[in-house]
Amino acid sequence: MPSAHQLIQTGLLGEALDPGPALIFIADEEMKYLVVNQLAADVLGYTREELLELRVTDIVRSPTAAADYDAMMARGELTGTAVLTRKDGSEVTFHYRATKTRIAKLQFFVAVGFVEA
Repeated sequence: MPSAHQLIQTGLLGEALDPGPALIFIADEEMKYLVVNQLAADVLGYTREELLELRVTDIVRSPTAAADYDAMMARGELTGTAVLTRKDGSEVTFHYRATKTRIAKLQFFVAVGFVEA
């Protein structure tokens, strides 16, 4: 059971990152988004709920998106640049660092990055 300190730290971290200066995406092994921060939703023009219905390849529409995701899963990390497609069809360049993590024995993939202004 988490300690009070751990719960406070987790809550504060979540609150700090949600509107924070970086886009954050957490996805599973099947490339389905599980968590996105509000900045990611705002930049892409989706509601958070809409993004959580999508997969990585719905937003990253390059021919290598699935292969890049597989490489990140195999290596446990990946740093790169991807072109993200906004809800309105426009595109934005996303510079990211993605890494594999485990929470409660479940594997997730976290990508954190920024877009070009």
